Amino acid sequence: MRLRLAAGGPAALKVMAAAGAAAAPVQLLWDGPSERPLAPLSPPWAPALELDSGTVLFSPNAICQFFFLAHGEEPTDLTNQWLEWEATELQPAASVALYAQLVQGKKGLEAAEALGKLLAHIEQNLSRRGTAYLAGDTESVADVVVWGTLFPILRDETSLPIELQALRTWFQSMTLSEACRKAADSVLMPKALLEFKSYLQKQPPPCLAMERGPSNEPEEEEGSERALTEEEITAAAEAWARGAAALPKPWKPQKPVLPVEGMRNVLITSALPYVNNVPHLGNIIGCVLSADTFARYCRLRNWNTLYVCGTDEYGTATETKAVEEGLTPQEICNKYNAIHADIYRWFDISFDYFGRTTTPHQTTIAQDIFQRLLARGFLLQDTVEQLRCENCQRFLADRFVEGTCPFCSYEEARGDQCDKCGKLINAVELKNPQCKLCRSVPVVKPTQHLFLDLPKLEERLEPWLEQSWATGDWTANARYITRSWIRDGLKPRCITRDLKWGTPVPLDGFRDKVFYVWFDAPIGYLSITANYTDQWERWWKNPQQVELYNFMAKDNVPFHSVVFPCSLLGAEDNYTLVNHLIATEYLNYEDGKFSKSRGVGVFGDMAKDTGIPADIWRFYLLYLRPEGQDSAFSWSDLMLKNNSELLNNLGNFINRAGMFVCKFFGGTVPNMVLTSDDKRLLARVTLELRQYHQLLEKVRIRDALRCILSISRHGNQYIQVNEPWKRIKGDEKDRQHAGTVTGVAVNMASLLAVLLQPYMPSVSSAIQGQLCIPPDCFVLSHDFTCTLPPGHRVGTVSPLFQKLENEQVEALRKRFGGGQPEDLALEPQAKQTPPASDPSPASAPLLPLGDPQLIQQLTEEVVKQGNHVRQLKANKAEKAQVDAEVAKLLELKKQLAVAEGKSPEVPVPKGKRKK
Repeated sequence: MRLRLAAGGPAALKVMAAAGAAAAPVQLLWDGPSERPLAPLSPPWAPALELDSGTVLFSPNAICQFFFLAHGEEPTDLTNQWLEWEATELQPAASVALYAQLVQGKKGLEAAEALGKLLAHIEQNLSRRGTAYLAGDTESVADVVVWGTLFPILRDETSLPIELQALRTWFQSMTLSEACRKAADSVLMPKALLEFKSYLQKQPPPCLAMERGPSNEPEEEEGSERALTEEEITAAAEAWARGAAALPKPWKPQKPVLPVEGMRNVLITSALPYVNNVPHLGNIIGCVLSADTFARYCRLRNWNTLYVCGTDEYGTATETKAVEEGLTPQEICNKYNAIHADIYRWFDISFDYFGRTTTPHQTTIAQDIFQRLLARGFLLQDTVEQLRCENCQRFLADRFVEGTCPFCSYEEARGDQCDKCGKLINAVELKNPQCKLCRSVPVVKPTQHLFLDLPKLEERLEPWLEQSWATGDWTANARYITRSWIRDGLKPRCITRDLKWGTPVPLDGFRDKVFYVWFDAPIGYLSITANYTDQWERWWKNPQQVELYNFMAKDNVPFHSVVFPCSLLGAEDNYTLVNHLIATEYLNYEDGKFSKSRGVGVFGDMAKDTGIPADIWRFYLLYLRPEGQDSAFSWSDLMLKNNSELLNNLGNFINRAGMFVCKFFGGTVPNMVLTSDDKRLLARVTLELRQYHQLLEKVRIRDALRCILSISRHGNQYIQVNEPWKRIKGDEKDRQHAGTVTGVAVNMASLLAVLLQPYMPSVSSAIQGQLCIPPDCFVLSHDFTCTLPPGHRVGTVSPLFQKLENEQVEALRKRFGGGQPEDLALEPQAKQTPPASDPSPASAPLLPLGDPQLIQQLTEEVVKQGNHVRQLKANKAEKAQVDAEVAKLLELKKQLAVAEGKSPEVPVPKGKRKK
């Protein structure tokens, strides 16, 4: 395929960005600027894609769609709607704006005036859906096409209204992406833009048809932006006037926390992390952080809440790790339990009790459930063909076997599952099996095991499931996975293993075996609670008074929705069963997976070494929590969200509100006389507050976080429109209004401190300290009330967040990249072809490869020299001086490349394209 482009034309921008985003294998042909169309019937400056078949595409949007289709990304109804809207609504308005900018010399908001309602439309859609991109959580052709149309006009961000925060975040994210950045550098060169401007000057000014709203905008705005009723405004003003006295009094349970008659008793568990490894960010968000956020919310609601967790310490994984590290299983458990506890402490996870499964209570409770199942006829005995290592003189548990996957031929599949294709495996099905301990070839031999009779228990499971689904909140993936397990009928499940490290099986003929970890581990919730209080049965044998929430990643669902409930139903001892099963999808790392062995991704023990505070990690992980589909951690996105959502939106508003009280009113909240606009704001904040409650009650943690950010956006807009810093210098009426705006704003900041507590507890505490918010106000209601009345004194106000710099984040990305495939793809020539010997040793000095200190030093020097060059250019220094400093910069970059083991070849400067 050959892609013919004319630099300078905006249509070339979106097409080139799409080619880069979809990794399209095209040959770029840059035509000289001319009014001659690049393809028959196409307008001047339009791109053309010549397919191998001879067909020519010259519609820019059609070319973009073709690239994404060829990449395997099918269009959705939503992407098609955006493309139609871009072609019929956005493009005409963008033409007017671009003409105003290039030909008429208009700048900033004045140039972008024609885009006003269209930008608001994008803002509303992004805010309402709560997604990172126009058509979902991943970039689509719609994002590239809309960005390509907007970028020539909005690249000077003064053209973007400050209140459109969701749009700004999306636009910055797209602009920072590699494909868009390269397209902008290649297409929008100064010389080419001058030629395009010259072309536009010969054309009549474009004009819009009668102004109308975007074609796919709903007639009535949904969510927080819908029209307010007079009743809502009046009710909000009345609730505000009632003040802190209307809030419920914070309730603190006694220790240990036990169910209380007449209260809502909430029992929360997060899947017990395996003790054999360090948890990565995906583990943390999938289990303990999500559960902690909800537990903190429950406590703010005055619900009687117990949150327990602990390390899962028995089973094959622990034995395997012990062999690897040359320790006993108990030593491994002691080591990693302490590591886990340390990590969760740093992340500020508020367990009521964090325990472990290697305790006498675990043995007692697990054996009791087993005996009750045995007595009621819910266990079977059967002979199993199993691999035995004659060299080690033992039957091999699943994870002690490795071999070739029978499904996809992956050569390092485990005896229970293939990590490549994800399919479950019976160890005897492996091709070329090996004992993981001694590498000898095991043989298949029969052995006796015990099975949980799931088919017999199915008649108890299904009615319980229907009731739990009808009355509780199960995530969609939890319901789907459970249905898929029971759809074809349940099969007996083996609950014993030939191991030494585990809960002993109390039955003659099986005393040399232990319980399988997935029978044993969920019982850990009970035994951990028993280690917390000897009255544990008041939580775990009390379904009439207790609501149970289980948090986990989706791979744990079947054991919590089928196997464990069947065990408890069969035990017939009035056990508390799960009411709300909350499962996340997977969090990936950049473009791949977390891998401890390859050093890819951030693991819990490394996060604190990055210098980024725990609350920033909490915020970002919860912001991209994989609720409906897999999501991916991204360093550039972390920087973007920190700098835009936290620093510029949330932190900016709270800091300004507090500073106005200190600067204009001597640190004392002023009197407030509410106007109709102020009351409308109270109603708007109340709507967001109630949405926050509705979402968190359904455990939609990520979406509820958007409500907090939306409130602070309303606050920023409120301050910007009313300009209290100007009104304070005016007459008595203006000064009074400045006081009202300041008082309302600082009360919004007080509300945000409470709403933030489940997400960012340290930041919440800092706001409470700065504004001197009374402890009795740290409780949640459904109304926005005045908690900091006139006369309330605030403390010292200081910034809550720090900016993350690109150099800092890029260094972290490299540090945790571990030689990921995408790193290899960045410089294929450097990786595939050894650099030729350089006849001039001075131009590429010998440097020690991979020296972290040297790399850090050179990186800092490159950044410093780059800033120096930019400063010289900004000051219009002599060309000779600039050239000399640029040469120094290129030399430093060359040295850095050599130190990193890359090719020292310096790229051709932009704009000097080889013919």
